[in-house]
Amino acid sequence: MDRDDTTLRVLSTSDLAELDITIGDVVDTVEQAYRTLAAGESDNPRKLTVKPADGHSVAYAMLGRDGSRNVVAIKTSYKHGLHESRDRQHYYTTLTLYDDVTGLPVAMMDCSRIGSLRTPAVSALLARECAAPDATTALVIGTGTQGRLALPFLLTTLPRLDRLLLSGTHPDGIAAVRGELARHFPGRDVELVADLASAAREADVIVATAGAHTPAAVEADWLKPGATAILVGHGLAPSTLHRADRVIATSEAQMRVTGTDMADSDGSLPPVDLELPGIISGAADARTSPSQRIFAYNSGLVVTDIALGHRFAQIAADHKLGTEVALWR
Repeated sequence: MDRDDTTLRVLSTSDLAELDITIGDVVDTVEQAYRTLAAGESDNPRKLTVKPADGHSVAYAMLGRDGSRNVVAIKTSYKHGLHESRDRQHYYTTLTLYDDVTGLPVAMMDCSRIGSLRTPAVSALLARECAAPDATTALVIGTGTQGRLALPFLLTTLPRLDRLLLSGTHPDGIAAVRGELARHFPGRDVELVADLASAAREADVIVATAGAHTPAAVEADWLKPGATAILVGHGLAPSTLHRADRVIATSEAQMRVTGTDMADSDGSLPPVDLELPGIISGAADARTSPSQRIFAYNSGLVVTDIALGHRFAQIAADHKLGTEVALWR
């Protein structure tokens, strides 16, 4: 049907679950968003945050513009029950996109699947740019949503990885990690490790995706020369940041907002050496020595959500998925 300025395509969780998109497509879309941002063609203002004094909930609002796609969007995120276990929390996140050429709305969608794919894509890009040239062993900490997708994305950007390690305790999560790996890379398997310190000493790349209540905390002394430690959720001790030879972030401003749990006893975070968009653009190299221990902080930039959300909206429109709502009529 012809679109007008009163209708909006709404894409539900189930609509987006039907969309088929490859890991390579996701990585390429996210990488292009970083390149456009580094070129100064996109806008990614700092996120707004509100949180009550007792910390039981947190809400974010993020506005941005993708210059290569000519799309403006706003993402909202609200999580309630932060002191509860994950299964008792409430979490809602949405993305609304507008075409900045026609001036028409594109779509409003649940943003959970976009985030679940964007985040491991960013980790994989960080790993590709930061890993030592001879990196062959990867360790993933955690078996939640991000832990389950981490290895297939890592193998997409670092195909030379030949040993895959997993630190996790939940049987369903462990099975899901193995299932995702087998689905995307048949024939590959992952070793479940019981001794996190020993596994960390062997790993060239560590991706920490565990939840806030995890007891896992890799210390700086456990990291081998040349190791790259990527923080997505939890699982790394602050020492891995403060004693790193190089600190990389998707955004230093974002890290200073969301990375306060990694602060030292004075409440301080060290400066960031480089940001990922500049590295991907070729402006600088993440690593200047094979033996450097690198800490990388993966926080979301809304331009990557916009790019991936727009890609989803294109696929959904091609398959006539979603519901047209006369929102402004």
